[in-house]
Amino acid sequence: MRSSSVVNPFFANSVHASKNLQTVLRQPVFAKLPRIPINGSPVPHLTSLYHNTDAGEYGRRSYPGNCGGNLIKDLLMYFRPRLVLDPMTGSGTCQDVCRELRVPCRAGDIHEGFDATSMDAMTALAGQDPVDFVWAHPPYWRQKLYATDERDLSRTGTLEAFLARYEAFIRAATGVLVPGGRLAILMGDYSDRDAGFVPLVYHTKRLAFEAGLRQCCTDIIRFSHGATSGRKVYRSSFIPGLHDVCMIFERSRV
Repeated sequence: MRSSSVVNPFFANSVHASKNLQTVLRQPVFAKLPRIPINGSPVPHLTSLYHNTDAGEYGRRSYPGNCGGNLIKDLLMYFRPRLVLDPMTGSGTCQDVCRELRVPCRAGDIHEGFDATSMDAMTALAGQDPVDFVWAHPPYWRQKLYATDERDLSRTGTLEAFLARYEAFIRAATGVLVPGGRLAILMGDYSDRDAGFVPLVYHTKRLAFEAGLRQCCTDIIRFSHGATSGRKVYRSSFIPGLHDVCMIFERSRV
């Protein structure tokens, strides 16, 4: 005898999908990456896909937004700068890398009252020596709050205000670079509660180009191993972002 109950196929599918998702999450997943072309790079493993799960013994992993030092190390080994500026040093990750590589590094941070958006402050940090590499891992707007100082980029109340101060930082960083010097910025997009999806990678490139910089190599897509969001459970449905982007810009040699 046929049951009188009505089966909702969409509900059934959602139940099966949920079970399948739980099964997938319990299993390790390995992605097969493309082969790396053989070339004369001093850092052959540094490609457009950066998936190092080892953060390295640099800075403090407990510090909010700490990106790990191995990417910085690989960039410095590739570009071989003579003087590095780190105007948003956080827990000192870039400084630790530079110390290991014996590359001079000058650093400042908003926690110490240093305002990276100020041309005067950046010029004073650079001093009289030529700066040929600036590393920056700015706040992804207000995704995380870093300092109580109102000048902190993560404290800006609107996207327009953030972009205005972000532009000031990029111009200040550009101003201290020697011709041919590079500015490396690690930035990620995110979905804001009020503003919706915020394409900060796009805005970074737009502001850098407007400041007279040019992009000198491919985007480096850094997989977000160890992100705290990966250990959370959300009620809402969305497409998770599992990466951020490192962009390297160059000041004109003319």
